[in-house]
Amino acid sequence: MKKGLVLFLSAFCLMAMTVLHAQTPVNVTGTWNIIAESPMGNGTPVVELKHISDSTFIGTYRGQLGETDVKGIIKGNKIYFSFDVSGNQIEYDGVVDGDSMKGKLKLGNMGEGTFTGTRKK
Repeated sequence: MKKGLVLFLSAFCLMAMTVLHAQTPVNVTGTWNIIAESPMGNGTPVVELKHISDSTFIGTYRGQLGETDVKGIIKGNKIYFSFDVSGNQIEYDGVVDGDSMKGKLKLGNMGEGTFTGTRKK
């Protein structure tokens, strides 16, 4: 009986820690080197991000599409940010793992692709 209770409590604590960790927002402040790949071609923009709260951030995109302001949200390790270029909303939607991120890229009506990013140290 004690062995079963210990096993149950151990499993419960592990699940609780996993849930709490998943809800803690990741800090994405810093300079990110992005590799964007799409049918329209590949790009290597640099995105500078700064938190303005636990779940929101602002920044600057510099790359093939020009230079513009970025706004985004972070929920746990999920990241989303966007900006407008010539009437097209560019959207990055992915996950952050430490100093790296990856996900899907929407280029308004110009197509879709994928991206990976590494935070500059």
